[in-house]
Amino acid sequence: MSYFRENIEKMAGYVPGFQPKTSDVIKLNTNENPYTPSPAVLNVIHNLSGEQLRKYPDTLGGMAREAAAKLNGVSPEYIMCTNGGDELLSIAVRAFCDEHRPLAYPVPTYSLYPVLAEIQNAKAIELPFDAEFNLPSALAKTDAALTIVCNPNAPSGSFTSVDELASLADELKGKSVLLIDEAYIDFAPANCAALVKKFDNVIILRSLSKGYSLAGLRFGYAIAQPKLIEGLLKLKDSYNTDAVAIAVATVALNDQKYFRANVEKVMAERKRLTSELRKLRLAVPDSSSNFVWAKCSRPSAETVYNKLVERNIYVRFWNSPGIKDNLRISIGTPEQNDKLLAALKEILK
Repeated sequence: MSYFRENIEKMAGYVPGFQPKTSDVIKLNTNENPYTPSPAVLNVIHNLSGEQLRKYPDTLGGMAREAAAKLNGVSPEYIMCTNGGDELLSIAVRAFCDEHRPLAYPVPTYSLYPVLAEIQNAKAIELPFDAEFNLPSALAKTDAALTIVCNPNAPSGSFTSVDELASLADELKGKSVLLIDEAYIDFAPANCAALVKKFDNVIILRSLSKGYSLAGLRFGYAIAQPKLIEGLLKLKDSYNTDAVAIAVATVALNDQKYFRANVEKVMAERKRLTSELRKLRLAVPDSSSNFVWAKCSRPSAETVYNKLVERNIYVRFWNSPGIKDNLRISIGTPEQNDKLLAALKEILK
């Protein structure tokens, strides 16, 4: 006998990227920023007091909410702080979707989306990107209660223009909420934050895991009109962001000089790595994220992946429908990328 709901019993659950148990590896498989966070972050952690930890944190994120609002040119009522971007995705799917209210998104994309739909026993409407990863036009014509677009997209790194997403929001207005998952936006040419002032059906997801080098902290936030934020707040845990996360996120968001310098280093390495991989005859489209997407043919992506593992280099291997024989490679430091390229030259020759 199972005590779980039938759909929970049957579902597989989300599988995160592999986490090596030792530190003496080159880890390029989970899209972490290769550089440490702002020194101001480490300073605030060092100076946290017992008094700060003794009490419950601000339930709305306090200073971090204000910092995120200022950074995005909105009032704090437009911001909801969350335990990473994934918590916002979970809250949104629970808020809008059930067995009668589907979730829609283009594929291939972030593999957590269908899992969240399964949890709600909601139908997942998956519409394929074309070969160039353009948004499917049918995305505006579904009966979904919630539509999610990951932009830049994972795992492809492709970018959909702000104008195109504004058109989609306009077509969906009155029918569907559009959640634009901007977890990787720090490495892209533009963002969609301004759309929340024009559209009452748009939610923007932001994460501090990538550009701010805080994947280990778990902090993200939503940007949306206050009426949507008020509804989403009903579903969050009482104290979903802890005192440490609030303090750290505040100083990280305020230290834009350090943040921008780190992002520029990642983007410079992304350009170099893309060029070098193409010289090795791998098919690598332009990326707007902190990873590149490489298609292998001879040898197969699985063979390349296994041979890299033998050298203690970890990337992400993809062999799902529509994305056969692909490797997703997070951007590392110049030294890490040099070792990766040297290994690939041996493997591919």
